Amino acid sequence: MERIYLDHASSMPIDPRVVKFAEMYLEGTFGNPSSLHSVGLAARRAVEEARKKIAELINAENETFIIFTSSATEANNLAIKGTALRNIDKGKKVAASAIEHISVLNPMKELQKSGFEFSIIPVDSTGMVDMKKLKELVTTDTTVTSIMYANNEIGTIEPIREISAIVHEKGSYLHVDAAAAAGRIPIDVQKDGIDLLTLSSNDLYGPQGAAALYIKPRLRLQPIMPGGGQERGLRSGTENLFAIAGMGEAAKIAGKEMPRESDRLRAIRDKLIDGIKKIDEAYLTGHPTQRLPHHASFRFSRIEGESILLNMDTMYHIQVSTGSACTSRTLEPSHVLLAIGLKHEEAHGSMVMTLGRSNSMEQIPMVIKAVKGTVQRLRELSPL
Repeated sequence: MERIYLDHASSMPIDPRVVKFAEMYLEGTFGNPSSLHSVGLAARRAVEEARKKIAELINAENETFIIFTSSATEANNLAIKGTALRNIDKGKKVAASAIEHISVLNPMKELQKSGFEFSIIPVDSTGMVDMKKLKELVTTDTTVTSIMYANNEIGTIEPIREISAIVHEKGSYLHVDAAAAAGRIPIDVQKDGIDLLTLSSNDLYGPQGAAALYIKPRLRLQPIMPGGGQERGLRSGTENLFAIAGMGEAAKIAGKEMPRESDRLRAIRDKLIDGIKKIDEAYLTGHPTQRLPHHASFRFSRIEGESILLNMDTMYHIQVSTGSACTSRTLEPSHVLLAIGLKHEEAHGSMVMTLGRSNSMEQIPMVIKAVKGTVQRLRELSPL
């Protein structure tokens, strides 16, 4: 039976073109980018070329404003803690939407222990940030406000330019986690008014173990991992040469192919949504139109998301998710689904499908049939 992988939001396969490009950095070009001899300088050139490719994907001013990290979690921590602590003279308040990734929410909760005030900005039933509450909660003392470009669990795309105008009216900095959005929709940090932006290699079909943080010119950050002073002194540690070079090439491919690929995935997504919504007591979560082109998320009454995931995998060889991979090991319902107003029992019945380059329109009838069979089987077994 053909395997159908529909969990690209949690992990993407490395694009074969990326592997072919970056494999030289596993063997031939292996130097330390900080070394001054020819082998080290070759490695440095590879890092700087990757930096340039990523800057082009998001229209950064130039490549010097891109910092490499080991993960999007690390980039989020550096953006939030680094900005808040370095600019403490501007105020001791931070803010984030209620549906941010846990790697944004937890650093802000840690800042509370150092005397910062943390405000959570609510969202509506589709996951859109409440603009009225944003205006109320962000003040001149708010140093960092973090709003993701698009949510990884429900696919909703936020109006970042409108959010940026509100945040900057108060004089604070806007951090945007774009791990779920980059490569799927156009991002322009200059036109969007973004001060800090997080990107993930694996979410671009690049290697795991690399991510990047865009930092607007003249914005000051405090390092959170001091050491040898790599990455402008903001992120010390020898660079992961293979992963960084691969991330750069993945960003280049994504930027070139995004318009065509997003249109292709959007058509597949819409057919998938139309088919699954016909199942009894199946509901789409997230915004019906302002959502990522590859993202379809649902909730089902009277069954558990974990059971859906396992049944789809074992019975039909289809891999789906039931929320964020970073929080799915807990027994608690998704904080994202609770934030959009679902009850605990409703949030437990979630299923997330995220499409990728390996998916096709021909797979959709098989997927819909599998979901119908799974829902029917689990409801027959459920005591609810």
